Amino acid sequence: MFKSMKLTVSALFVAGLMATAPAMADQALAQKSNCLACHSKDKAVVGPAFADIAKKYAGDANAVKTLSAKVKAGGSGTWGAIPMPPNATISDADVETLVKWILAGAN
Repeated sequence: MFKSMKLTVSALFVAGLMATAPAMADQALAQKSNCLACHSKDKAVVGPAFADIAKKYAGDANAVKTLSAKVKAGGSGTWGAIPMPPNATISDADVETLVKWILAGAN
């Protein structure tokens, strides 16, 4: 009984780690990609908070495509006059991962 209980607890622990690993990886990717120099999860810095971005694009079926293009090309006007510089050196796959993470609440 204790052996199976120990395995169950271990399995739950590993499952919990796996559930949080993508969020930690995306947080690290955001840091590595310098997103956090201008953005934060819950408050505007130079650019909008990730939470505000997620709220604005909630329910938009094209949000991942639209925001990925904006991240790569840069731009201004959507959130004010301060432009976001282009992020052309970040791979398309990483941009998509970051955008999905932001839209999911950056958790």
